[in-house]
Amino acid sequence: MFPPFPCCSAGTDSQQTYQQRKLALLRHWRDSLERQLAAANAAISTMEHQIERDAAPKQTP
Repeated sequence: MFPPFPCCSAGTDSQQTYQQRKLALLRHWRDSLERQLAAANAAISTMEHQIERDAAPKQTP
């Protein structure tokens, strides 16, 4: 008989592998969301600065 394939192993090894892969996936999602949040915050900040600049009274010499 052939030994069992590594992808089909039973027991704690497969559960540990599953948990590690799930953790890696969750970390990837978090990193992606952090990048998107940083981009949104930058866009909001830029828009607020533009609104403040446009609302300020213009002084001509």
